[in-house]
Amino acid sequence: MVSLYEAHQKIYPRSVSGLFSNWRWGTVFLTQLIFYGLPWLEWGQRQAVLFDLGARRFYIFGLVLYPQDFIYLTGILVISALSLFLFTAVAGRLWCGYACPQTVYTEIFLWLEKQTEGDRSARMRRDAGPWTANKILRKFAKHFLWLAVAVWTGFTFVGFFTPIKELGTEVFQLQMGSWEIFWSLFYGFATYGNAGFMREQVCKHMCPYARFQSAMFDRDTLIVTYDEERGEPRGARSKRADPATLNLGACVDCSLCVQVCPTGIDIRKGLQYECIGCGACADVCDTVMDKLGYARGLVKYSTQNAISQHWTKGQTLRHVLRPRVLVYSGILGSVVLAMVVSLAMRTPFKVDVVRDRGVLARIVDGGRLENVYRLQIMNATETSQHFTLSVDGLPGLVLASEPDVMIESTQARWVAVRVQAPYDVAPAGSHTIHFQIAAQNSVGSVSEKSVFIIPR
Repeated sequence: MVSLYEAHQKIYPRSVSGLFSNWRWGTVFLTQLIFYGLPWLEWGQRQAVLFDLGARRFYIFGLVLYPQDFIYLTGILVISALSLFLFTAVAGRLWCGYACPQTVYTEIFLWLEKQTEGDRSARMRRDAGPWTANKILRKFAKHFLWLAVAVWTGFTFVGFFTPIKELGTEVFQLQMGSWEIFWSLFYGFATYGNAGFMREQVCKHMCPYARFQSAMFDRDTLIVTYDEERGEPRGARSKRADPATLNLGACVDCSLCVQVCPTGIDIRKGLQYECIGCGACADVCDTVMDKLGYARGLVKYSTQNAISQHWTKGQTLRHVLRPRVLVYSGILGSVVLAMVVSLAMRTPFKVDVVRDRGVLARIVDGGRLENVYRLQIMNATETSQHFTLSVDGLPGLVLASEPDVMIESTQARWVAVRVQAPYDVAPAGSHTIHFQIAAQNSVGSVSEKSVFIIPR
């Protein structure tokens, strides 16, 4: 029988140190400091960043956002997409290689695996050997640490939606809600499975970005590249040997670039969709070149045009700043600026006007026409606010209900409002009016449109 599928070979990435490895670990520390630390940061008397789905309010430091502020979420998604396009056009899969959660947690889990089971060769020998007490102990220690990190990650994730201090108290008192338990375990299990077992399979077979990245690449995109002209023909030689005499290139065919690759590819075969652009092969190749006394850069970040046309670094960088990149940068800068200006000019309260559907219009004492409305006033500040209501749009239009309203901090309140007008103020039909809602402490004012019904 001939199998249609190649048997999966487990990848044992070799540890590597160097410039790109340091950058990768820097992003690991930065992203995890933000992820694990942000829920514990306080802002005033509350959690600094909290997405309170139950109360339908998002707290982001000094901002309080409501579902009506959905436009800002749209803006964030647009900025994220444009940033991805820009970074990919400039330097390939920077996100995948340095900041993607799959890469970050895989790095953490691989480090824990190395601490418990040893380096690459030791892990390979141990996996190929029989089960012994030492092997069982090391495997248990590894999975215990993996589970600890995964569970803490799931707990932290839920802490962005439930106040994390309250969540911690619920955990110790065994009083967590069913949804909190579900999402903690779900996110923890996903972390444990993806970073501990699936690893490169997520990047190669599950992540759609690997499939459409080529649409955002061109020959001036910086990618991890093997200089084939300099490296071939490859072959082993002694340290003192002259490669020119042996008719050999700079590559000694040590295969270390393959051993350090987290997805198990051979960068010497050219650009492949599995490459996440982490630069591990460049780091280890530079180490080999240093030992042999050769120039660095056999494997490096460069462009296809730079390699084929032997450009200098200056020429390469000038071609990287091409029109496509400048257009992406301009659009991204404009969207970011618009978001910042919009947030800076944002009125810290919102008003929705709903007509009373029970009674369209009615005649009250004095022969005046009256319409009834319900105003939802949402106070997005962290202090109590007093609001003054007024209405205009028709001659003689007055507010017959209490004009002053007090709303507690970060709360919303429905207010019944009665609006009256003289009987013969206008012909029958619907007429546009405007409610003016002003905060008494000068944080702003809002005008909302509605209609006043005059019956026939």
